[in-house]
Amino acid sequence: MRVVVVGAGSVGRSIASELVETGREVTLIDKNPAARTAQVPGAQWILADACEQATLTAAHVEEADVVVAATGDDKVNLVVSLLARTEYAVPRTVARVNNPKNEWMFGEAWGVDVAVSTPRIMTAMVEEAVVVGDLVKIFTFHQSQADILGITLSGDSPLVGARVGQVTWPVHVQLASIVRDDSPFVPSVDDTLEAGDELLFVTGAQADPRELHEVLHRAPGAT
Repeated sequence: MRVVVVGAGSVGRSIASELVETGREVTLIDKNPAARTAQVPGAQWILADACEQATLTAAHVEEADVVVAATGDDKVNLVVSLLARTEYAVPRTVARVNNPKNEWMFGEAWGVDVAVSTPRIMTAMVEEAVVVGDLVKIFTFHQSQADILGITLSGDSPLVGARVGQVTWPVHVQLASIVRDDSPFVPSVDDTLEAGDELLFVTGAQADPRELHEVLHRAPGAT
């Protein structure tokens, strides 16, 4: 997989470093010469303005599988995403949202597949840390409007002890993963739900979170 990361600040470098460690081919673009002093071993560097098409052409963005716009400037992230999608036909774009007030712009119209808002993620993580037994929206895929929701099963949850196959999940809801003892796994119908399990759901745009909430708070088979 080839990934182009625009913005070599702490966020961009962190993303690039993790991708390199997992064997991805990474190109970092930043116009600030000072950013180059913080090396990311294994990543290619281009010192230039990513809002200029000449820079993106030099980076061979058309060959990238993913473009990550991770600068601290929302305008730059939007322009880079739009150019990547419309001019270079990049299959997938991920954009950082710095100001939550601008989040509404980070969608298909600007070529953004996934918008990552740090405040939203931090809020979700705080809620997940202090609220057990309630659904938490982790993020939304802007192109499909699908959500990822999470819940931690409390000790008195009616689902504790039930097999996954015994639970009738609502339409447009898919139990995608269970995190247990810090290890995620894809659940089978024979896996038994335990107290403390973190359940991660992918829900379609037509899903009603209230229906999922009801299923999570009643015993399997109960009406």
